[in-house]
Amino acid sequence: MASANFQLHDSLFTTPKMRAVFCDRGRVQRMLDFESALAKVQSRIGIIPEGVAQVIAIKCDAALIDFGALGRDTALAGNLAIPLVKQLTALVVNDDTEAAKFVHWGATSQDAIDTGLVLQLRDGLCIIEPALVELSTALAVLIKRHRNTMMVGRTWLQHALPITFGLKVAGWLDAINRHRQRMAEIRPRILTLQFGGAAGTLASLGARNLAVADLLAKELHLTTPALPWHSHRDRSAEVATTLGLLVGTLGKIARDVSLCMQTDVAELAEPATAGRGGSSTMPHKRNPVGCAVVLSAAIRVPGLVSSMLSAMAQEHERGLGGWHSEWDTLPEIVLLAAGALDRMTEIMIGLEVDPQRMADNLNRTNGLIMAEAVAMVLGSHIGRLKAHETIEQACQQAIRESRHLRDVLSENALIQTYFSAPELAALINPANYLGATQQFIDRVLAAAEESNL
Repeated sequence: MASANFQLHDSLFTTPKMRAVFCDRGRVQRMLDFESALAKVQSRIGIIPEGVAQVIAIKCDAALIDFGALGRDTALAGNLAIPLVKQLTALVVNDDTEAAKFVHWGATSQDAIDTGLVLQLRDGLCIIEPALVELSTALAVLIKRHRNTMMVGRTWLQHALPITFGLKVAGWLDAINRHRQRMAEIRPRILTLQFGGAAGTLASLGARNLAVADLLAKELHLTTPALPWHSHRDRSAEVATTLGLLVGTLGKIARDVSLCMQTDVAELAEPATAGRGGSSTMPHKRNPVGCAVVLSAAIRVPGLVSSMLSAMAQEHERGLGGWHSEWDTLPEIVLLAAGALDRMTEIMIGLEVDPQRMADNLNRTNGLIMAEAVAMVLGSHIGRLKAHETIEQACQQAIRESRHLRDVLSENALIQTYFSAPELAALINPANYLGATQQFIDRVLAAAEESNL
């Protein structure tokens, strides 16, 4: 097992469920599951003697493996499968020397390692997919609660136009909806058996080689590929890139939330619980610690994804070095993605929203945020460019004189020509300049509900 010294941050950056999948024991057990299934199907069709499979299967238990020796021997062998098969064979010898002759029959190291990883990925997807549903549900609740909660829409970190908090969250949910689709789409491509023997021909199994492959895939509940994919790594890379996209979206959401948690903005806050977000020296601090974890994953994962993409250019029928680079890289991506997803869901379920602060910030610029609304209507009378220049001058005057834009405009002769006082007041009202906000929200919610069916 890996040293506990390297798992002190697990509770911060991943989840216990995902660590159980991608720990040393989990990796070894899934490789042993491959060996057990291989023996069973070969015995079933008479490639190896009847009764042998049961003897082998009983020993395919990670609890029986000496992990210390396995680690030491892996450094010499160059991969995990060689010393693992050696230990498995020794375990079988203790019960049945004849059965020991047929351990790992017709397979190669990469078959066991890759298929074991595919089985781990299946377990991992079974954790991530429901977690995405949970996050989607939490976001939908926020949208429905705040679809009419007015706030500042910001571009280039500056006040731009009025939006609603519900619309901002709808943007988050819309992206999560797409990630749920991607996860469903990659399942049939990645949950595929790797079984090709030494050079991808299965020559060692003779005429019944394809029958073994088909039965092995069925035994492991995987699909059978058109041919072995030892040096074609698009499947592994697709998992990495798909999770990379997910973590990127989670990072975007974390960035938005943390910016809205700044003291000067103070529109949002992460859930308040004892011991969360404090400072070791400043008693008043309430730090966005959940967002920090998600953002750290968003920083780390792209480099790992890059490694997976770089590893795709492998040599001939079996790669040298590229395949090896995947062994810890892809599991780390999955672990980080699971942790980021868990933290973000926790944040969204307990997110504290301050509608009054949002309203205060919306009014902080004394109506300047509504300049475009007035300019667009005025432009229909005098042309866009002239209207833009007129309202821009009015904005500059409002800033110089520390006055509300409405008051400055009400004194402008050109404005008076085209707008009555009630009409100007309506133009300056942020609630009247939300465009298709509600329709956009409805579309996103409908898509999320459809995904849940």
